[in-house]
Amino acid sequence: MDRSLSPARGQARREAPPARPGSPPAQSRLTLRKTRNRRRPGSMWSRLPQPGAIADACGRAVRRSLPAVAALAILAALGGALWQGRRWLTHSPRFAITEIAIRGAHRVDTVALRARLPVHVGDNAFIDLDALARAVRDEPWVAAAEVRRELPHTIAIAIREHVAAAVAELGELYLVDASGRPFKRAALDAGEADGLPVVTGLTRTAFTADADAAAATIADAIAALARWRTADRPAIGELHIDPHGAITLHTYDPAIAIQLGALGGEASPRIQAFDAAWAGLSDAERAHTRAIHLDARPDHVTVAFAKD
Repeated sequence: MDRSLSPARGQARREAPPARPGSPPAQSRLTLRKTRNRRRPGSMWSRLPQPGAIADACGRAVRRSLPAVAALAILAALGGALWQGRRWLTHSPRFAITEIAIRGAHRVDTVALRARLPVHVGDNAFIDLDALARAVRDEPWVAAAEVRRELPHTIAIAIREHVAAAVAELGELYLVDASGRPFKRAALDAGEADGLPVVTGLTRTAFTADADAAAATIADAIAALARWRTADRPAIGELHIDPHGAITLHTYDPAIAIQLGALGGEASPRIQAFDAAWAGLSDAERAHTRAIHLDARPDHVTVAFAKD
């Protein structure tokens, strides 16, 4: 007989009375009662970190920051040393300029150029060389400039000047180089245009509208003149460019208009045709020649004579 399911000995088995409809269930004996926290709150001072812990944390923070502090101190020392060194270089009389040497000048007035520069004798040699080079290049005759220090007392300026190949009539007379670029207004009273041919036919408005194309046209005219000068031919005083891009060479004495034809084409056959025609003229005929047309056909030359 299984006694584990039987009531304990000496105790009568009680049956719970049936619950009435709508009544709450009986309270279980396993219900836990809410207990109060009997721990009393401590004071504010008791919740603060102990002095030993604070000192320990501060020590760790200082040890971690020591490398950064040392690096900052080294950088500050280097910066201060560099500043002091630069101040000494730029203010020491040991590096006072005693000479501004300008080399490579032929057309440039070196006395006037020195007067316009932002540095003078007695200034410190450690100046802004780039600014000085820009000031030198503002001189119209200067095509390129290099500036350097020759310590302790010299500023050396090496310049390369423009070479005038012709004078272009663009409202006013301007000196142009072999690339056809004007670089300076021609000072006729100073003799800057002496011996140079004059390029005519282009207007200032046309040059301003397309400077690159106008410069290329002038360069082609100058190149044609260079081919003309490869032999003993009459000296040319003017290169006239018409609106269609054809060039006419004008000689000095006698005054002859040599219509060479369109620029950009091969001028050598036309120049050779001129040589053949010129060689066939007598001195009297050359003196009366007023125009030679070479632009129709390379093997055909038309010579116009002056009327007596």
